Amino acid sequence: MKIRAIITGATGMVGEGVLLKCLESADVESVLVINRKPCGVTHPKLKEIIHKDFMNVEPIRSQLSNYNACYFCLGVSSVGMDKDTYYQMTYTLTMHVARVLSELNTDMTFCYVSGGGTDSTEKGRQHWARVKGKTENDLMQLPFKAVYAFRPGFIKKVKGQKNVHPFYRYINWVFPVGRLIYAPAFCKMEELARAMMQVTLRGYEKNVLEGRDIIEMGKEV
Repeated sequence: MKIRAIITGATGMVGEGVLLKCLESADVESVLVINRKPCGVTHPKLKEIIHKDFMNVEPIRSQLSNYNACYFCLGVSSVGMDKDTYYQMTYTLTMHVARVLSELNTDMTFCYVSGGGTDSTEKGRQHWARVKGKTENDLMQLPFKAVYAFRPGFIKKVKGQKNVHPFYRYINWVFPVGRLIYAPAFCKMEELARAMMQVTLRGYEKNVLEGRDIIEMGKEV
């Protein structure tokens, strides 16, 4: 089986990293990225749709079928954002896109990047963690072939990335130290991307992949 993937968030750090690794992989046949602005990447495998309103993807619905994977890397930080807006941007937006994709691609594996600390019970003290948990839980009720939630901690960027926050220039030294002290909280971008591709091709025993699972599934083979 070859992967035909839709990737969201390709103008952000995680989405861009996953995109670059997918384009390198022989397991990936084609990639569609949906962005609000051009991602700046060109490749024979790559098609790009510029679409401003992710709350309504109906106008591009006809272009979203015949894909067997979605790597949903679009997300926002809760820092400085009011709770209602964060809920809309995290839960409502994600579920709208996912529902449309599930209607069009019943053989699709949907991979959602949430993050370490996500609260599956939806009852914890942190609002962002509850919202992420609800998003994970409700995605798993949609009629996809499979849904996996990825919860990475610190992610080390891959070579060639452009969309990286400036502070990474100053804290990249933390990665080798953190990986040595507590590896599950520190994964490489290529491990995350490979793990997504591996669960698409082979499945996985868990629907929620924590750091240790991501590193295990993301090993080079």
